[in-house]
Amino acid sequence: MPPGPDPGLHDTLAEGAARLGCTLAPEQLAQLRAYRGLLQRASRIHNLTSIHDQAAIDTLHLLDALALVPAIDRYLAATAATATATATESDRTVQPDSATPTILDVGSGAGLPGVVIAIARPHWRVVCLDAVAKKMRFVQQAAIELGLTNLAAVHARAEQAPPVGADLVVSRAFASLADFVGATRRHLRPDGVWVAMKGRAPADEIAALPSDVAVFHVEPLRVPGLDAERCLVWMRQAA
Repeated sequence: MPPGPDPGLHDTLAEGAARLGCTLAPEQLAQLRAYRGLLQRASRIHNLTSIHDQAAIDTLHLLDALALVPAIDRYLAATAATATATATESDRTVQPDSATPTILDVGSGAGLPGVVIAIARPHWRVVCLDAVAKKMRFVQQAAIELGLTNLAAVHARAEQAPPVGADLVVSRAFASLADFVGATRRHLRPDGVWVAMKGRAPADEIAALPSDVAVFHVEPLRVPGLDAERCLVWMRQAA
């Protein structure tokens, strides 16, 4: 079983998740703490992250990644509501009440945000993809140790990996928006969306996007304990 919180430390994760409006069970909080421990230990050998302090990992990595989850929740709920409103009676008969979305985390590194998403939403399928072998070995080992049967790790360049068929392709400081969508088109379903985590709204990057990619929302994020600008840039293939 993953270890519980150190009683001598302020529980940044539980408080931060609550402030984000991201409901987590005690078991999920324990998995996040265990993942933090795995990351700290592995980084001493493999330099997976330059951040080693527990509180800093909680804020700069775990809560920063967790901020994406409620935003995806809202998008999936709105998409499901629209589909239900426009479906015919026969569609409602043959379609399941809810689908299992596939989330592709490109340039995942040590599994951020992919591992955090997989912990927070165990009914979603999450694929972490990165060109660095040691990072994907770490994610694969984390999936085993944390019991994340919904998480897969793929070692490859985005342009060369087998198509994933993702409902959402996400990135956290992976590349410019144009490079992000260019490298991952083959992995996105025709009705899927790209979600890029950025600092301040990248007006120059948005202007440089190809004409067949449309930005339909730039969503500000507030990460508990982090005094820095964060936003999500939502994109889809233009009609």
